[in-house]
Amino acid sequence: MRFAATLDDAAEMIEVAGGDGRFRVTIGDHVWDVDARLSPPGSWSLLIDGVSYLATVRDEEGAFVVEVAEETYGIRVEEATRHAVRTRGAAVGGEGEQVVKAPMPGQVTHVAVRRGDIVAAGDPLLVIEAMKMQNEFKARAAGTVTDVRVSAGQTVNPGDILLIIR
Repeated sequence: MRFAATLDDAAEMIEVAGGDGRFRVTIGDHVWDVDARLSPPGSWSLLIDGVSYLATVRDEEGAFVVEVAEETYGIRVEEATRHAVRTRGAAVGGEGEQVVKAPMPGQVTHVAVRRGDIVAAGDPLLVIEAMKMQNEFKARAAGTVTDVRVSAGQTVNPGDILLIIR
């Protein structure tokens, strides 16, 4: 399964394989073999690549507060697809550039901007229907639309570039 874990406003994609307390966890280029056992409620005994840890975990306002090795972390975890929809594909790009990508397969139902349009943060850009839900994409920052690569009725796949704002 793929998850997005957010710590200090930085999200990392995590892949977890396995089950029955034995997992292979991948974050970026790093891979760990993890043996996890629930001890007393809220405490986990972890064996990570041969090193033993005791972690306490509690849910606090939708985030997990994890205490391990005398350090405390507040981590938000969500399924990767849900994270992609919530962040609208997480616009990426260089300084001053927003490259808006499709987070999942769907159909473009409305495009609110054209090349050359000036947008403000929060302005609607387009709508994609995915899983019978209308997902509105909004500008993350002010700029000028330099490229619109989709039109209403077009089917898109995850990672497709929808538009670019500079």
